[in-house]
Amino acid sequence: MSLWNKIDADLDAMRAQGQFKTLRLLTTPMGPTATIEGIGPVVVLCSNDYLGLANDPEVVAAGASAAPRWGAGTGSVRFICGTFDYHRALESRLAELSATQAATTYVSCWNANEAILPTLMTVADGQIAVISDELNHASIIDAIRLGRQIAKNAEAHVYRHTDVADLEAKLKAAASKPFRVVVTDGVFSMEGDLAPLDRIHALCREYHADLVVDDSHGVGVVGETGRGTAEHFGLHGRIDVLTGTLGKTLGGAAGGYVAGPRSLIELLVQKSRPQLFSNALPPATAAIADKAVEILMRDRSRVTRLRENVRFIRDGLRKLGFETVEGPSAITPIILGATSKAIAASQRLLELGVFVIGFGYPVVPEGKARLRVQVSAAHQREHLSRALEAFSKL
Repeated sequence: MSLWNKIDADLDAMRAQGQFKTLRLLTTPMGPTATIEGIGPVVVLCSNDYLGLANDPEVVAAGASAAPRWGAGTGSVRFICGTFDYHRALESRLAELSATQAATTYVSCWNANEAILPTLMTVADGQIAVISDELNHASIIDAIRLGRQIAKNAEAHVYRHTDVADLEAKLKAAASKPFRVVVTDGVFSMEGDLAPLDRIHALCREYHADLVVDDSHGVGVVGETGRGTAEHFGLHGRIDVLTGTLGKTLGGAAGGYVAGPRSLIELLVQKSRPQLFSNALPPATAAIADKAVEILMRDRSRVTRLRENVRFIRDGLRKLGFETVEGPSAITPIILGATSKAIAASQRLLELGVFVIGFGYPVVPEGKARLRVQVSAAHQREHLSRALEAFSKL
């Protein structure tokens, strides 16, 4: 059997098991509604565009004006061709948003996580232990794996999901290492729950560990002013390192960032491979994100509207008999069990005019397949009522 035969067999098996994912072609911009080729208009309940900024006129105009002024791209990586004024402006605003000394950007948050963790593990090789929540995003998991391949003597531990007692046990187990780094999602993308940052932060201070938080699903959603999970727990400006994405709430285009102490950011500029060997954000993408952050920082009404919409959809789903989560995130998972069941439910909802994705293994554990419902500040009540009507027929 050739490799290509093996690939064909694997794809056929996925189709037979109802686990094959179909990429839908959208013929309109991302928003509270969209049009899908072969399906027609749908209510979108699967987007991370939490504040409805992906097609906001101000945000789109910022991107449109950046390209004529700065061109299409950077031409090379930053240390070769230099950095641009729009990078400096965006990174300054991200540091202000995060209440940190500095920030630097990458082409994705995956790259940002792949920058910070292996770099720290390499610099402190043999003297560092990284301790990670078991349900952290795949980018964190892979970044730690990569770091351990590069820094052979670095330790890695995994603690049970949001289990602070188990985290403390892992901190004690790593007591021989002078440097310990705890890393967690702020909002867990598949569960919709928050890391207990207040207790995690207290443990880190007690055991002299540093804390890295990926707040990709928290910024723009959680906290009194939408500054993220740290703000929700009264820790804004007190988290050692924050990573995040520009591809969700902050304009929905692309990009990621690391925000933290100035010395750390300088180290990443000097040594992190995703920045040394990958082009920087193009002008339009950076301008889009910069404008989105500006809007978030000056207009709290979108955050308020998002929370009202989350409450409305959860109350409606609960009345229909679906079990939903509580909490301040904008993610509502509906556990269905088998992957094939989740994908079939997603397909039926699409037929009913609602775009919701079914997630199964390996994105979530076997037997924990689910629909993930996500709303936006841009949704009107008529959109959400239409969605609930479709769920009532599911």
